[in-house]
Amino acid sequence: MRLAALYSGGKDSTYCIQLAKEMGHSVECLITMHPLADDSALFHYPNSWVTEHLADAMQIPLLGFDVKGTSKEDEVKALSEAISQAKSLYSIEGVVYGGISSNFQKQAFEQTCRLHSLQPLAPLWAVEPAKYMNELVDRGLKIIIVGVSAMGLEKELLGKTIDKELVAVLEKLSRKYGFNLTFEGGEAETMVVDCPLFSKRLAIQKSSTHWDGQRGIFEIQEASLVDKHV
Repeated sequence: MRLAALYSGGKDSTYCIQLAKEMGHSVECLITMHPLADDSALFHYPNSWVTEHLADAMQIPLLGFDVKGTSKEDEVKALSEAISQAKSLYSIEGVVYGGISSNFQKQAFEQTCRLHSLQPLAPLWAVEPAKYMNELVDRGLKIIIVGVSAMGLEKELLGKTIDKELVAVLEKLSRKYGFNLTFEGGEAETMVVDCPLFSKRLAIQKSSTHWDGQRGIFEIQEASLVDKHV
């Protein structure tokens, strides 16, 4: 199928593109939604502008859309308009997205796809969390944590790279505090800075950490693509 990918730059939306390609689909374009608020029910908030670089790294066209309101209805409406434009421009037949366990997201994306006579594809749906997080590391995704907003996730995690050691720590914390290890409930946000899909990696030149005592964001202020061996 010719697909559009809902793309935030995070681990799930990046890996589902990799899986869709391995399944034989072609990803014709990326759709990045830019929400107004960091508590968006559907979309990834921190550093969404960086997807412009990551789209270049994958050599896939990117469509970016600002979400004009903060309600779930506003977000679903913006998503529908974005998917409609992607279908018109790229003759897509389906939409791939990184949903894992959120029934709200699944329902919203599937209803929107049906509205536009498109096939939804969620290759990560119902994956086992610990196995999945380790698989991401094994498959060569270099992932940093760019937002935390759950009890047990502290300021020190912001900007950290997810490796096997950190997965083990996060697994213990998720059992202790009860948050979703895959972060799909918004407990944390991630950014992929390198993976097998990228022709170059993302280098972060300037960043800052914002922490209010309970929640925090690792804000990427300047970044560029560089050769992988640099």
